[in-house]
Amino acid sequence: MSERTVRQTSTIAASLDAVWQRVTDFEGINDELMPVMRMRVPPGIRDTAMDTVPLGVPLGRSWLFYLGFLPLDYDDLTVTELVPRSHFQEVSTMASMRRWTHRRELHAVDAGHTEVTDVVGFEPRLAVLASPLEPVIRGLFAHRHRRLARHFADS
Repeated sequence: MSERTVRQTSTIAASLDAVWQRVTDFEGINDELMPVMRMRVPPGIRDTAMDTVPLGVPLGRSWLFYLGFLPLDYDDLTVTELVPRSHFQEVSTMASMRRWTHRRELHAVDAGHTEVTDVVGFEPRLAVLASPLEPVIRGLFAHRHRRLARHFADS
C-alpha cells in the first residue's frame, strides 16, 4: 500500500515569530488538538523545547488520548528536520500506522500574518483503513488550524 497525503494551509493573524513559538511548544500543540485529543509528551523531553530536540533520534513514546483522557494510540516520535522559523518534520510509527509523517511549514505573509501548511503522510497498518482515516485526519488538521487561528484572535 502506498502512503496517503493530507494537506492543510491557513493564514494566521500573527507574526512568524509568535506562530513559531506557539507551534513548537507542547502546550500549544495540545491546545490545537483539544478537545478532540491530547498528546502526552515523552518523559525524556517533557522539559525540552521542541526546537531543541535532537534530530533523527527517537524521542520516546507519546500517548494519544481521545477527548483528552481515553487511550487511543501511541506515537513513537522522531523529529527528522527542524529549521527554526521555517519548518519541522516528524516521522513516526504508531500502533495504528506503519508510517506517519508530519511536516509543518511557516512562511511570513507580512509582519502580522503567517501562512501555516501541514502535510501529513500516513500508511495505516491495515490498508483497508486508509480511505476511512483520510477524512478523519483531514478534519483533525482543519480543527488544529482553526484552534491555532482562534488562539491568536483571542490574544
